[in-house]
Amino acid sequence: MKFYKDRIIILLALLTSFLKINRRKNFKICLCTIVKYENKYISEFIEYYKKYGVDKIFIYDNNDINGENLNFLRTKKYKITEIIDYRGIKLAQYKAYSDCYYKNYQKYNWLIFYDVDEYLFLNNYSNIHDFLSQPKFNKCNSVYLNWLIHTDNNKILYENGTLFERFNTVKKDKNFCIGKSIIRGNLTNIHINTCHLLDIKLKKICDSFGHYIKPKKISCRTPDYKYNYIHHFKYKSLEEFVEKIKMRGDAVFIDIKNNNKKKIREYLSDNNITLEKINYLSKKLNINSAYIKTLVKKY
Repeated sequence: MKFYKDRIIILLALLTSFLKINRRKNFKICLCTIVKYENKYISEFIEYYKKYGVDKIFIYDNNDINGENLNFLRTKKYKITEIIDYRGIKLAQYKAYSDCYYKNYQKYNWLIFYDVDEYLFLNNYSNIHDFLSQPKFNKCNSVYLNWLIHTDNNKILYENGTLFERFNTVKKDKNFCIGKSIIRGNLTNIHINTCHLLDIKLKKICDSFGHYIKPKKISCRTPDYKYNYIHHFKYKSLEEFVEKIKMRGDAVFIDIKNNNKKKIREYLSDNNITLEKINYLSKKLNINSAYIKTLVKKY
């Protein structure tokens, strides 16, 4: 009797595995991202999402005309990627997102729109197909996950190693609910006008549990740091943060000067601040250290 019971269990397991594989073949997910001076990080990003089961990664190359190139990705090792030339285009993020959606929305069931410093985490799933193919998302047009902000780990200078190895200190904030979206394919009349919700008029936005969210109340929700969220390596080391401000500029906002001030205020708010860090910021960004100290007191 036990012999037949064991055989039935094995057959059921094989059948379940077969159905999963078959479902994944017919269920496609892609990721759209835009890069500028990201060569240090792009390989780790690609490998991470490849392991999560993403079928295709569209990389919009927004480097300066004479800046970094992505030729090293044009090999069999990175065959999951497709590079789109957006070099030298200013304020390119919304344009790139729209281009990626409308060129691919009929080919993929879901499209992910994350930056190279954003890493999806699904606590109970090793494959994103198993997560997004759940019936609870059948009526959702978008799945919104919160950021989990990683600090600079008190590192001033760049060091070799993965982002997860170098920056394992996070800032959990019950009142911080900003995140990013995954949007369903085959939606028409999509107008991408925000990095976070993608389309502010989009209906049926869901959280990671399939519950509807009202767009105006996203900032008021308690973030989910237990099951599903996005690791956001927003700062990295102070050296990398400064490099990001100086080299990359902004892919959305015209007022670069005020936007950079905003980024500095956020850095001072989210990280431990020392005199050494203040002096480094002052020297590298040519900002009066006394002014930086007044900002530190506010946070």
